[in-house]
Amino acid sequence: MPFLIDGHNLIPKLGLSLRSVDDEMQLVARLQDYCRVERKQVEVYFDGAPAGQVGTRRLGLVTAHFVRLGSTADAAIRARLKSLGRAARNWTVITSDRAVQAEARAVSATVISSDAFARQVNASTRAAGKGSAPEAEMSDAEVEEWLRLFREKER
Repeated sequence: MPFLIDGHNLIPKLGLSLRSVDDEMQLVARLQDYCRVERKQVEVYFDGAPAGQVGTRRLGLVTAHFVRLGSTADAAIRARLKSLGRAARNWTVITSDRAVQAEARAVSATVISSDAFARQVNASTRAAGKGSAPEAEMSDAEVEEWLRLFREKER
């Protein structure tokens, strides 16, 4: 079952800092590890993206949506649920926002709080660290994408 995640809700629950310059990319990296271990697909939404960073980026099994200033990740998640129609019941929404949780339940999506999901991510990645296969190296294209994202973030 794939996940729709409110990224800024989850960042502090995983012990990351919202004040960090690269907090979104740190979360994406943690989610990539989780997806690799659990074989899950994730869409994560971040609000407050400046004009040059708005858009969607596919980073392995993680699709990161950077929502423009003036809109919210909550609104983008609601729109995604609506676009899924009846298929929304096959998705899990990760958020601490009660209104988004209620809307997700209304379309029969599963809901997990950010706290509960953070515990799942930590347990999964801890378990995988014990006796797991060596981590795969990033492709040249992935490295270039990360470098481009970091350069844009510095501007």
